[in-house]
Amino acid sequence: MEAEAPFNQIPRDRNGKSPAGRVLFYRWGAVTIIARMTSKSPSRNLINGVIFVCVIIVLGTGGYMAEGWDISDAFYMVIITIFSVGYDEVHPVESGALRALTVSLIVLGCTGMIYLTGALVQFFTAAQLQQLLGLKKMKNEIDHLQGHVIICGFGRIGTMLARDLRAGNVRFVVIERNEERTAQARELGYLYIHGEATDEQTLIRAGVARADVVATVLPDDAANVFITLSARSLNKSLRIIARGELPTTESKLVHAGADQVVLPAHIGAERIAEIILYPESARMIRNVERMGDFGLNLHKLGLDLSVVAVAQDSKFAGLNVEEIERQSAGAFLIVAINRSDGSTITRPAPDSRIAPGDGVVIIERAGRSASEQDAFAGAKGRS
Repeated sequence: MEAEAPFNQIPRDRNGKSPAGRVLFYRWGAVTIIARMTSKSPSRNLINGVIFVCVIIVLGTGGYMAEGWDISDAFYMVIITIFSVGYDEVHPVESGALRALTVSLIVLGCTGMIYLTGALVQFFTAAQLQQLLGLKKMKNEIDHLQGHVIICGFGRIGTMLARDLRAGNVRFVVIERNEERTAQARELGYLYIHGEATDEQTLIRAGVARADVVATVLPDDAANVFITLSARSLNKSLRIIARGELPTTESKLVHAGADQVVLPAHIGAERIAEIILYPESARMIRNVERMGDFGLNLHKLGLDLSVVAVAQDSKFAGLNVEEIERQSAGAFLIVAINRSDGSTITRPAPDSRIAPGDGVVIIERAGRSASEQDAFAGAKGRS
């Protein structure tokens, strides 16, 4: 078996000239160049491949032109050679220089095209493979969750809920059917499942049997009712918090198994009324919300800070703070009173009386019941 010629040993013809004119490449040199070009980055490999092939085309075309060919014939010959088309030669390749140049083009050109093809495949499949591996890793993380929260819907409310849960170091999984929103959840680093929350299998994949809470916050009342029914049937001890758009949906959600129902429109109207009627108390509550640690600690203790208006026919109208707190059986504590004349009493004394039209700032248990609201609203407010 013949030994390979050294890379830097260029054979000469009988006249002592290089038979390749001025351009000659060797197989081992091609392998060395390709090895040095290879990178872990798919885009970098693609760029290197394009540059390598372009250099071969330019040098090959120049080599044929040096042997007396015109540029169009030289370029055409290079293209059909490196792409292994197999057409007839443009001009007879008889001299040693032309044959050496053509052999070099075949070796380097085909090697370059193989490398470029591989780089293209790697470039187009790398993203899909990374996403596939990421989904597999995410599935394993979801399968190992215990006592987590499942958020059904990643719209405006779902986005804000996920942000607050992350701030509170609470593990959660987002279920969303919209691809753009799931992409947003992926960019934020959330665990998510792309699918229909109304499908029981999707809830099972989200670990509903091991979850502590399901928050269904879709803008569709019928879907929220169906999700509530499905979640309750899959986990009897689950705490379900459901969003409702219409007040008439609240009773349906409760009958379906929801522990608490949130009406965003009703909450928004209450907040606007608080700002109009009792601006000082509303400002105080807003400041507490901005004090992240204090507000978070309140929520961790299962407490909320809110302001309620005392109606004319409220059963609390005319009673003092001590009597109201006694009747509420510890459901809430009164921390401030906004008088109808605009004055504010902070840390009211036990004998401070509540008059109709006053605003009462209370610390209450999270998820205020309807009966507690009705106690301040009176019969007209309930209607």
